[in-house]
Amino acid sequence: MLNAYLFYQDTCEVAFNYYAKVLGGKIDAMMRSSDAPPDMAAALGREKTIMHARMSLPDGGVLMGSDAPPEHFHKPQGFSISLTVADPAEGERKFNALADGGKVTMPFSKTFWAKGFGMCVDKFGIPWMVNCPAEGM
Repeated sequence: MLNAYLFYQDTCEVAFNYYAKVLGGKIDAMMRSSDAPPDMAAALGREKTIMHARMSLPDGGVLMGSDAPPEHFHKPQGFSISLTVADPAEGERKFNALADGGKVTMPFSKTFWAKGFGMCVDKFGIPWMVNCPAEGM
């Protein structure tokens, strides 16, 4: 099984709550840095950050993530989270919600391979592709 693991700049909890609402996911775990054992104590001021989050999606997919320590955070690049949705209207709704407050890099529309496809970077800096495949794709 392949799952995406995303690193955030101290917005993991807000992002996962948003994704749960938008994608219909269920947050299975949300561990704070303060939950770590004493020998792995969080850096001062980082106790409320998320050290691990896990969300189950309705289609069986899993999304995981955490807040990266500032010295280890890098702006996401070179990938996109790809979301496949059967119904184009539902795909467009999810795309618009993910793009809200972010940046659309390819508007959601019909293509030669899809009943609907769009690309965006959400307000948390995560790149997404929403695809509603055409028959046979």
